[in-house]
Amino acid sequence: MAVQAIVVGSLNYDITVWVPRRPEGDETLHGDRCEENGGGKGANQAIAAARLGAEVVMVGCVGSDSRGDYLVAQLDAAGVNRKHVYRASDSTGTALITIDPEDVSIVVIAGANRELDSAKVELAMAEISRADVLLLQGEVAADAARTAAVLAAASSVKVVFNPAPFNEVVPAVLPLADVVIVNRHEAEQLGDVDVPVLVTTLGAQGCEVKVGSEITMIEAPIVEVADPTGAGDAFVGAFSVAYVDTGDPVAAALIAVRAGAAAVSSVGAQPSMPTWEQIDGV
Repeated sequence: MAVQAIVVGSLNYDITVWVPRRPEGDETLHGDRCEENGGGKGANQAIAAARLGAEVVMVGCVGSDSRGDYLVAQLDAAGVNRKHVYRASDSTGTALITIDPEDVSIVVIAGANRELDSAKVELAMAEISRADVLLLQGEVAADAARTAAVLAAASSVKVVFNPAPFNEVVPAVLPLADVVIVNRHEAEQLGDVDVPVLVTTLGAQGCEVKVGSEITMIEAPIVEVADPTGAGDAFVGAFSVAYVDTGDPVAAALIAVRAGAAAVSSVGAQPSMPTWEQIDGV
């Protein structure tokens, strides 16, 4: 039986530019290229899980505009149930992504994502209670994320929390999380916390899985990086599916690092979310 996953989170329209270096103040710089794709950590993770055979429900908001039309079409193409993706009065969320040879930086304009509230999440109560796993991030309001976590906990649904960006959602959701997945920067912000499973992603160095006092280091495959955007979301989506299947966070992380490596090999967040075949090919 397929893994039943529900994602409460953001949907963004990504505009990505590649530059030879970061511009100085008051400087105009020619970029190398520009791509526009579907994004948002919630939608990325939903599509990541769906590409690995999970039956996924997405809960979120987009605007009543062409970018919103595009994002729901991407969910449809991936087979994600969008019954609980609502049209908001604000414009669709947008992410402006800059990639240089050394790093990536992202500016997010929340837009319609701000309109996801507890009431809309409660409309998905039946789907949350039936799920195997709930995926949460930091790109929607704390009350919406908290409501989803409470509903999941009440039905013994696993809660996988990716506190990115690190904000007021963290204290609202952390006490209810079964698995917390952070990068190095977020791990510093999180500090020393007591969660059942803590996974720290380390980019090309793989990840660290902490279960109680036991820490396991997992290496990542070596690949050529085309675009690092969405690698963390590919990791979270793959980890969540594999964790439900195996019940073993280390085994799930072994699969997730390969999913992240497969994702950086392609351009764009949602287009790079890998299938099982692509993960096996890394």
